[in-house]
Amino acid sequence: MLTINDILPNNQEEVYRTLMDTISANIRVAIPGIIQAFDPVEQIVSVQPAVRERIRNPDLSYSWVKLPILLDVPIVVPRAGGFALTLPPKQGDECLIVFGDMCIDGWWKYGGIQNQPDKRRHDLSDGFAILGTWSQPRVLSNYATDAAQLRTDDGQTYISIRPGEIDIVAATVKVNGTVISS
Repeated sequence: MLTINDILPNNQEEVYRTLMDTISANIRVAIPGIIQAFDPVEQIVSVQPAVRERIRNPDLSYSWVKLPILLDVPIVVPRAGGFALTLPPKQGDECLIVFGDMCIDGWWKYGGIQNQPDKRRHDLSDGFAILGTWSQPRVLSNYATDAAQLRTDDGQTYISIRPGEIDIVAATVKVNGTVISS
């Protein structure tokens, strides 16, 4: 059986280190995630955090645990001035989950400036999924270094913009639903 001396740190430096570990273990900032499902009506995802967390067990040993799937996470896409670039998240897509400093529930439901209905901070339930981040196994091949592109992952279909030039590469090109090239 453990004594109190076995559990408590034996010097002031260790006390501070333990305190900082405890505080930092409860602050969420950002973590990569993997999309599990997408709701296009609500524009939310279910996302599995992609990094396991190391926790201290009651017997003072450590274990790696998978964090729970986060539900109803709002997606982040470029949008401003009456325009939006929409993306169709698919199961298995990677993202970056960024956690709000405060409870986002009131703002999420009503918009505008709201009081926080709960005092929580940096909580797993207050995440936003930023689409477009990826791990090394999923890097894009033939990444354009001389143009802006809207493209498929395989690079076979794209719109490429360079100074004074726009290229459209596709098996079929339609304008207002009418095929103009195939």
